[in-house]
Amino acid sequence: MNCGEYLYIWQANDWPDWRYDLAALSKPLAEASHSHGLLLGRLADVGLALRDQASLAALTEDVVKTSEIEGDIMNVESVRSSIARRLGMDIGAVAPVDQHVEGVVDMVLDATACSEQALTAERLFGWHAALFPTGYSGMHKLAVGQWRDDACGPMQVVSGPATRRKIHFQAPPAETLPVETARFLAWANADTDEPALIKAGLAHLWFVTLHPFDDGNGRIARAVGDLFLARADGNPQRFYSLSAQIQRERKDYYEVLERTQKGTLDVTDWLLWFLGALWRAVNSAQSTLDAVLFKARFWQRCTGLPLNARQVKVLNRLLDGFEGKLTSSKWAAIAKCSPDTALRDITQLLELGLLKKSPGGGRSTGYELVR
Repeated sequence: MNCGEYLYIWQANDWPDWRYDLAALSKPLAEASHSHGLLLGRLADVGLALRDQASLAALTEDVVKTSEIEGDIMNVESVRSSIARRLGMDIGAVAPVDQHVEGVVDMVLDATACSEQALTAERLFGWHAALFPTGYSGMHKLAVGQWRDDACGPMQVVSGPATRRKIHFQAPPAETLPVETARFLAWANADTDEPALIKAGLAHLWFVTLHPFDDGNGRIARAVGDLFLARADGNPQRFYSLSAQIQRERKDYYEVLERTQKGTLDVTDWLLWFLGALWRAVNSAQSTLDAVLFKARFWQRCTGLPLNARQVKVLNRLLDGFEGKLTSSKWAAIAKCSPDTALRDITQLLELGLLKKSPGGGRSTGYELVR
C-alpha cells in the first residue's frame, strides 16, 4: 500500500500527528479495563505470597516470549531463577546464571517495576546494552548503547532468502534520529490527552517505527509498551504478558504493523488490534492464576507426605508447565538419578495419588499430575 506521495508513515507531511477514532475504540478500551479489573479482583483475595507467585509466572512468560518472537529461545528455569533472585523470592534450587537471560530480565524489570521514572535516551541505551552484553548479535558487531548510524545502508525489516528479499519496512534515516527520538521522549514523559492504554499502544508503534538501534528494536518496543501499561495499571507488579500474546498472534501482529507503517496517520486499526491483544493477554492470565492456585493447593495437600528432594524437584517442574510427556527416563534425567530410582520415585507418587498414568499408548508410559 502506498499513500500517495509517500511509502512509509514517517514520510508523511504531518508525521507524527497521530489520529484515531476514540468512539470506535471505546468498547475495546472498556473491555480491556474490565478484564483487568476482574483479574485484580481475584488477586486481591489470594494473599501476598500467591500474588508474588502469579507475578513471577507472568514476568517469566514475558521475558521468555519477548525473546522467542525474535527467534531466541531461552531456558525457562534460568529466567524464573533470575527474576526470583531480583524480587527476593525463594524458589528452591537456583539455575545457573546466563548472561543473556540476565540482560533481558534487567530490561523487563526496569521497564515495569520502575515505570514511573522518566523514559530517557540513557535509559534506552542501558536496555540496549543489557540485551547485547558481548556487543554482538550472533557474529554481527553492534553499536551498543547508541543510536544506529546506517553505516551499512538503510535500516530495513526484510524477510525471505538473500536472492528474493522482501522489504516490509524501512526506518527513518539515522541522521534524523536525534530529533525524532527527542520528540518521542518528550511526548513519552509529558502529560498528554490520550487515555493511558491508547498511549501504551502509540508508544509501542512510535518506537518500533523509529527503529533507532542496530538490533533489539522489537524487544525494546515491547518493553516501552509494558512501561506504559504499568503506568496505566498504577501497579509495579505484572500479572499478564502482552509479549506472550503477541507471540501467540505473531503473524497478525506483523501484518497489522506493516499495514500501519505503510498507511496514514490514522492508526485506529492498529489500536483496535493492540487493545484486543491486551484483552486476550489479560484473559490468558486468568489461566496462569489458576495454575498458581493449583500449585499452592497441591503442596498443601502434600503436607506431611514422605517426599524426597528428587520428587519435589520434578513435581515442581510439572506444576510450572512441563512440555511434552513425562516418562521415567525424563524423570531420571531431570532428577539426575538412575532409571531404577526414577521408577521407584514414580511408583511411590502413584501410590500416594499425586501422579497418574497418562492416557494413550506409546512406546513408553507417560505420567501426569492428578488434578
